[in-house]
Amino acid sequence: MQTNMPTFEEFLSTQSYQVPVGGFIVNLVIVAILTLILGKVYIHYGTALSNRRMFAKNFVIISMTTMFIITVVKSSLALSLGLVGALSIVRFRTAIKEPEELAFLFLNIAIGLGLGADQRTITIVATLAILTIIILRKKYIYDPKFDQNLYLTILSQSPNKIELSQIVSSLNKYCISVNLKRFDETNDMLESTFLVKFENFEQIELFKNELNKLSKSIKITFLDHQSTY
Repeated sequence: MQTNMPTFEEFLSTQSYQVPVGGFIVNLVIVAILTLILGKVYIHYGTALSNRRMFAKNFVIISMTTMFIITVVKSSLALSLGLVGALSIVRFRTAIKEPEELAFLFLNIAIGLGLGADQRTITIVATLAILTIIILRKKYIYDPKFDQNLYLTILSQSPNKIELSQIVSSLNKYCISVNLKRFDETNDMLESTFLVKFENFEQIELFKNELNKLSKSIKITFLDHQSTY
């Protein structure tokens, strides 16, 4: 008795099903809603120093694309195997400046994966639970009274030009963190830019008064770095 053993190609061709269009559209809408909410939470409750508003604009595209890929791939074993080879030649170079950005990207991709696998309930519940934890953590656990990252620009000119060492010494006395971003100096002029963080407004005032004592002709400019999101 001869048995008909399917070839590997025949096996792959039979491992597929038709994706329901109605369910796909519903999942697509849910993905869009969840990632829009995620973007709003990231903008208002995130702590990254980068432009959060611009970064959040990519969330919907990433999650919907992820869902589309997973939905198509899961319908065919052949496509699943082909995806492994396709991704092996694709390299993504994204500048992730802070761990928080990576955490939100993973959550964004997880939403796409969950809805792409048609796991609506668990995806919605898990996403809302995580977002609730993020909001509560920001409001009640990690919510300092004063949380501003400032660009500080100092311009000093002759005859009362001060030295960089004097500026850094004063900053270290009153700032939580100090990062030198730019420094220009000539015989008659000194200009320096720092990314600094103060504990409160009183520390800013004390720092400003100390610099004014060193030089009356000094110009001090503060720019809120977080306002750029």
